[in-house]
Amino acid sequence: MTTQRIYQLPVEVTEWKFDGATEIAFNWEYDDGSSSLLELYEKGKQQQWNASTRLDWSLELNPDNPMELKDEAISIYGTEYWNKMTEKERAWLRLHLQSNSISQFMHGEQGALLCTAKIVETVPWIDAKYYASTQVMDEARHVEVFSRYLDEKLTGHYPINAHLQMLLDDIIADSRWDMTYLGMQIMVEGLALAAFGFITQMTTEPLLKQLLRNVMADEARHVAFGVLSLQEFYRQLSAAEIRERQEFAFEAAVRMRDRFLQQEVWERMGVDVRQATQVLLAAPERQVFQAMLSRRPVFAMLHEDSTAVDMIRSKRAGSVVTLSGTALPDAHDVAGALQSFMADTAHDADAVDHSVFDAYSARGSTRALAAALDLACERAAAGRG
Repeated sequence: MTTQRIYQLPVEVTEWKFDGATEIAFNWEYDDGSSSLLELYEKGKQQQWNASTRLDWSLELNPDNPMELKDEAISIYGTEYWNKMTEKERAWLRLHLQSNSISQFMHGEQGALLCTAKIVETVPWIDAKYYASTQVMDEARHVEVFSRYLDEKLTGHYPINAHLQMLLDDIIADSRWDMTYLGMQIMVEGLALAAFGFITQMTTEPLLKQLLRNVMADEARHVAFGVLSLQEFYRQLSAAEIRERQEFAFEAAVRMRDRFLQQEVWERMGVDVRQATQVLLAAPERQVFQAMLSRRPVFAMLHEDSTAVDMIRSKRAGSVVTLSGTALPDAHDVAGALQSFMADTAHDADAVDHSVFDAYSARGSTRALAAALDLACERAAAGRG
């Protein structure tokens, strides 16, 4: 039976196949493994959980806001367009934004499932193979819980985001085992852990909180697995090999940023997706504002003309690397700045003047998006006329 009916946007195919050819490593050395990896393997075995019995799937959710997230988190909140929406329209938007977010988490978890299965085959060390095998089970469980949450608590799935698909393609198709580690265990899993933590803090929905807390416990082990496995290996690489991996990580970061722009929902609403994306990316000050709310120091790479550069520096909010024109700064300069930033333990959140950031919010950066929504409605009305 076809599953295309569950998607909110037209889907031509529901399978994705590509060449994942790689070198498989069979290891007969069964002793003297890394004590850290073996300890992580023990935790991976002990902390397995059954989603069918651990989570209370009988809980009834609010149909107008299933994930119980504040409207302030919606990009167009507070704009003229938002104020003109009926409660029914707002409920529709909440439901579809939430369905898309959970859908992308689900697709990403299947990507992690495939990547970890590949790591079992390709990593040269037996202790890493042991732990990766436990993560395969974790990732299968994560796909299961997000899919079930979509089916039972939300309305329909969204197809995989194009940026997420390109990132997974890059990670899985690369034949080198350490690139799979870097892309999935460090970049994707690290971002997922942060995103799940943010939603856990924001939501009051008990099933989702319980689900994400269990998933986050798994994800923390996954990130640790990547760090433990790569730290020794990277010390053996040449400067050129390190540079290649820095560039790969940068491209991965850009694609992960774009994956959160919710283009699929704006397309579903009839908005010009390109215009909406440009608006949502146009205000680095908004990103600084959001980072400042966490009371953590900011590390930013911004154009030298951005007003956020002086804001961060003058208010002692963090560190900035600037871009001139369209040229990216040298990767070694960025790495040096980031190393100094991470080594600085003197940041005092209470000493930062937060008042200057009060003027920056989501409203200013989404006015053009609201105008695009109005234009789309006007065109739709004219077409019906």
